[in-house]
Amino acid sequence: MTLREILVLISLFLLYLFLQILIVRNLVLFDYGFCFIYVACILLMPNEISQTWLLLLAFATGVIVDTFYNTLGIHAASTVLMTYLRPLVVRVQMSQRIQESRVVFTLQELGFAEFFKYVFVLVLIHHATLFLIEAGSLSLLIPTALRTLASALFTTLSIILIQFFARR
Repeated sequence: MTLREILVLISLFLLYLFLQILIVRNLVLFDYGFCFIYVACILLMPNEISQTWLLLLAFATGVIVDTFYNTLGIHAASTVLMTYLRPLVVRVQMSQRIQESRVVFTLQELGFAEFFKYVFVLVLIHHATLFLIEAGSLSLLIPTALRTLASALFTTLSIILIQFFARR
């Protein structure tokens, strides 16, 4: 990776975190749909980044969000789990593209359908983990499942809209 690419990744990382902390934190649809746009800073990282560095970055991102949301590590845990399962999802969904040395996870590179599947599956994993830890028991399974599905769709559509309007 070139210095320019690293600086762009760092600036996008900070942008998504600031968006989450300052603006998106207050976006809630009918008390069921929450937007956690910060997961995009992990999802959009190139495939060539080491899994160890990506897990450390995911943990740091989760801890920063936990600090501002006053939650006790649930964002860190769910972001690390999503990042840990990311190579498996990439291998299953993009078997022919994975042979390339460099896969860029953007809407322009992957196309709408493949990008939507990639983002939605990983966001669903993140949100299911987050809301199940928050619920604390399986007695609230139906409301938790509704909240997970609504939030995953809301977050995925938000990431796609940002990608749609982003220019490189």
